[in-house]
Amino acid sequence: MVTQLQSAEHSVSAPLPAGQQRCTRCVMDTTVPGITFNEAGTCSFCDVHDRMEHAFPLGEAGLRTVHRLADDMRRAGRGGRYDCVLGVSGGRDSTYTLWYCVTQLKLRPLAVHFNDGFGNPVAGENMVRACQRLGVELRTITSDWRESKDLKIAFLKASVPDMEEGTDLGIATALYGVAAKEGVRHLVIGQSFRTEGIAPLSWNFLDGKYLRAVHKQFGSVPLRPWQPADPGFNLGVKEMFYYAFVRRIKTVTLLYHLDYVRTEVDEVITNELGWKSPGAHYADDLYQSLIYYLNRVKFNIDRRLFNYSALVRSGQMSREVALDRISRVNSIEDEAVIALCIKRLGLTRAEFEEIVAAPPKTFHDYPNSYALLKLLRGPIKLLSRMNLIPESAYDKYFNCGT
Repeated sequence: MVTQLQSAEHSVSAPLPAGQQRCTRCVMDTTVPGITFNEAGTCSFCDVHDRMEHAFPLGEAGLRTVHRLADDMRRAGRGGRYDCVLGVSGGRDSTYTLWYCVTQLKLRPLAVHFNDGFGNPVAGENMVRACQRLGVELRTITSDWRESKDLKIAFLKASVPDMEEGTDLGIATALYGVAAKEGVRHLVIGQSFRTEGIAPLSWNFLDGKYLRAVHKQFGSVPLRPWQPADPGFNLGVKEMFYYAFVRRIKTVTLLYHLDYVRTEVDEVITNELGWKSPGAHYADDLYQSLIYYLNRVKFNIDRRLFNYSALVRSGQMSREVALDRISRVNSIEDEAVIALCIKRLGLTRAEFEEIVAAPPKTFHDYPNSYALLKLLRGPIKLLSRMNLIPESAYDKYFNCGT
């Protein structure tokens, strides 16, 4: 069993082709569909970052917001067992968010993990150890393996870059389902736009209608129907309406408001919780090895662009270091892990290579809710501000590419 990825990046990759443009401030470039640049050469993703910086200030203002949100969660949780549902993966961000909620805010979270069969054992041990030391209940929602595997294969056959659509939506439905079952009004998500960025839309389009369309064309295992407390892989516009308006479940991204510096966080969670690095960012999910590989060789996509660009804008990585790293193949592309993922899916290497060779497509090639979302642009902006959907949702769908 592979448990930890190599830490060193290797094998120099091709530089940006002549005639293409790279942002003069971060490292985003014209491999991102829909990116634009101003006269100074800075990109539209930097503009999004700056607007979010203004909307989510740090320092004393950020702490006031965090404590206000914690008070809201405590009031909503009064009389119940939990103040919030908190998604955990065993990675750095969710582990620190859990630690902060318990030790600094004195909240009573219910930790929820979505298991799709590709979790990194190191990350799994991190979750269990952290919850035990903090006295937090850990609830693992294990997907139906037939559905999960079938969705992964369907999206590989669909030839699109957002090939973990099933898991991404599965994580969200696990959180909403548990919150609905337990009567909890707040979901806490361990994500920071300052360290992670926002994925370009065509690289990661989250939409239940899109998932169902791909599955209908390429899947073979029927997906179980939606139930409020057991959503399965169903999370479209009407399901979101139910959770946001009927159940009034809000999402809270605490790290948007905190001075979150990765090097400092590593020290805290290592000392306090015995946390161990899974080997690379996103390596809490072994399937990311296959995703990064396919994105690079098939779609000319380097997903580190938006991650490293966020760190550069936030002053946590120099632009020179970022440029050097993206000139090399990401260490997460571990051949042993990729082979393990292919085997776990029940594919032969020849079948996988056929998938690699198939013409690239995007979500635009399949039925989806994008036209409807554009009509609902105003309400989505309002819902983002009200925390009824993730705060980054508006920018994700309308300001991060096409």
